[in-house]
Amino acid sequence: MARGGGWLYYCRQLFPSTALTHPPLASHPPPLYLQVAIPSPLHRSFDYLPLPGVVTPKPGSRVRVPFGSKSVVGIVVGLSTHTEVPADKLRPAEQVLDSVPLLGESLLALYRWASQHYLFPLGLALQTSLPKPLREGEPPTLATALVWERTEAQAIGRPPGVSAQQLLDCLQRYQRLSSGECSALLGKPARPLLTALQRRGLVREIAAEPALREARQLEAALALNPEQAAALAALRLGPSGFRCSLLEGVTGSGKTEIYLQLIADVLSAGRQVLVLVPEITLTPQTIARFARRFQARIIAFHSGLTDKQRLQGWLEAANGSAHIVIGTRSAVFTPLARPGLIVVDEEHDDSYKQQDGFRYSGRDVAVYRARQLDIPILLGSATPSLESLHNALQARYQLLTLKRRAGPASLPDIGVLDMKLQPAEAGISAGLQQRIAATLAGNGQVLVFLNRRGFAPLLRCGHCGWIAECQRCERSFTLHQQPAQLRCHHCDGQRALPRSCPQCHGHDLEAVGLGTERSAEYLQACFPDYPVLRIDRDSTRSARKFSEAMDIVQSGVPCILVGTQMLAKGHHFPRVTLVAVLDADGGLFSADFRAQENFGQLLMQVAGRAGRAECPGSVVVQSFHPEHPALRYLVTEGYGPFARQLLSERRSGGLPPFSHFLLLRAEAARRDLPLQFLLQAAELLQREAPRGVSCHGPLPSPFGKKAGVFRAQLLLQATRRAPLQQVGARLLAALEQDSVARKVRWFIDVDPLDFS
Repeated sequence: MARGGGWLYYCRQLFPSTALTHPPLASHPPPLYLQVAIPSPLHRSFDYLPLPGVVTPKPGSRVRVPFGSKSVVGIVVGLSTHTEVPADKLRPAEQVLDSVPLLGESLLALYRWASQHYLFPLGLALQTSLPKPLREGEPPTLATALVWERTEAQAIGRPPGVSAQQLLDCLQRYQRLSSGECSALLGKPARPLLTALQRRGLVREIAAEPALREARQLEAALALNPEQAAALAALRLGPSGFRCSLLEGVTGSGKTEIYLQLIADVLSAGRQVLVLVPEITLTPQTIARFARRFQARIIAFHSGLTDKQRLQGWLEAANGSAHIVIGTRSAVFTPLARPGLIVVDEEHDDSYKQQDGFRYSGRDVAVYRARQLDIPILLGSATPSLESLHNALQARYQLLTLKRRAGPASLPDIGVLDMKLQPAEAGISAGLQQRIAATLAGNGQVLVFLNRRGFAPLLRCGHCGWIAECQRCERSFTLHQQPAQLRCHHCDGQRALPRSCPQCHGHDLEAVGLGTERSAEYLQACFPDYPVLRIDRDSTRSARKFSEAMDIVQSGVPCILVGTQMLAKGHHFPRVTLVAVLDADGGLFSADFRAQENFGQLLMQVAGRAGRAECPGSVVVQSFHPEHPALRYLVTEGYGPFARQLLSERRSGGLPPFSHFLLLRAEAARRDLPLQFLLQAAELLQREAPRGVSCHGPLPSPFGKKAGVFRAQLLLQATRRAPLQQVGARLLAALEQDSVARKVRWFIDVDPLDFS
């Protein structure tokens, strides 16, 4: 032993780096466990064993796994060599659905951040925005596209109609177009026209695989005024990488032209662009505008698509064959192969905040995604949200302003009409009726804005005072005449019109208040020689009806549009020279601290529809409180100073954006359960809430009963976001174990907009 030990010592002195010990026994790498996000309300992933004999799927891949008594499709979000699940409880995956990850690393990271920030289960967040075929485990196969092209044949006999000729011209120009692209360019469904032209041998439908191709510009860019040119130069000259810019431009100032010229730069560099719009009704006209400018693959994402259309667009964006993606809030999660720019149009719009399920803000997720991808993002609005404006004034965002309209158009004159001195019928004062008559006689168009659909918000018995009320919501029914019924706008419950009062059996039933149906009916009786077009959710349930109404407006014939906020966003009506706001007082006296901001945005957006072409425009605001300081300041100074004044008031009151809110709401069929549950949550918060987090409530919600369930809420507030997120995470962990929590439906809303 001594001799051997001495020899080993001697060798080590001569060859210190040489391993002379016995080679180690062969060791197996530790087993890998799949961390899978399941569409489950639980805020965690689930561990599974890899499928034996199959290559371990990478994060972002779909797998089919057993979950309880069912088999579900989940997404691998991580791999681990450790699990806390007992070995006898671990189950293997049943099937690996993707040989390569369906979700890239950056997109998976975006979902993970959104899940943590909005305190929503990752598995459900992933399932929310994936196309349905992918959620159900179908392969991500890009189908052969069907496109239309012109033939060599010439029209024989009667010439094609105006729309048909426009369609032929589009096909001549773009060579090949899908049916959806044809519809977008025409601004209405193109399939019937394509079928008719096909029967005449003028067009044909062929199969064409979507291919990567270079986008090019078709139309020349418009000349910019000095303000537009300065804004575009600032956007172009900025540093590469992430930068958030806020374009604050009055209505009609040419923000879209700046978008288009900036997008042209990005496309020429071979990158993709994501454009978010607030409403589905704005998507077709936006696509048409972009399609006229660029020969590029433009895809749309909105709730009106079929499952197949959504899947194809998703895959084209993912493989890079789509150059421009345009969509509503969920489009923010669209995969992009070569991202270069994100644009959020009308960034102030409440539609960007999901109000149920996964309660995320599409605008805020877009800002985070741009930072994550290290690309620029442009937020545009005539009436920016106070949150974005505050970030710009604090130099977190680059602020660019456009104070004048593009081209020869000028801003409309805004006047307030004191309704206390005016006789009125159906909300139309005598003075306003005269202005409408004069506008129509001068071949102009009129937009009448009333943000309340139906005929009247109340049906009342004039004898005993009975009010028709929805028992499931404890709110009054809205009276509709087309079709004749009582309808609850909160739960969509419907009832036939009563022939007599159910309480006193009298027949003195009267409609109280205004709705778009009532005002439109009255205006049609006053002006029978002119079209009166009602635009609201009831009258335009189909895209065809909305398109037909827009065709009449765009034709330029004198007419009257009566509608809700559907008419306030992004539409260009060059012949509208008079805008009338019938009921401007609703937003002035609300208990909601955001009411005046929303009122100012809506009023200025509606007013911006007037005078957008050569003819000057004017706005009449009817109010019973013309002396109200907010109304007077908004009308005389404009939205910019008005918003900055509101920011000053918010700072004094410690309200957002100078603080942050987290809302915990509970709902149950029994009135006592939500409050009981929230009282336990409040006790937990008193013990564990970090310093700086204040708790308000619990209290019954202002809208205490909806669709048959009682509602209560608890509001948390903090000047810093970090402690609020910490207490939110603790709440989740505690409430998932709470026995009372299983008896109520509860959710957390981060940065809530709806407190009702």
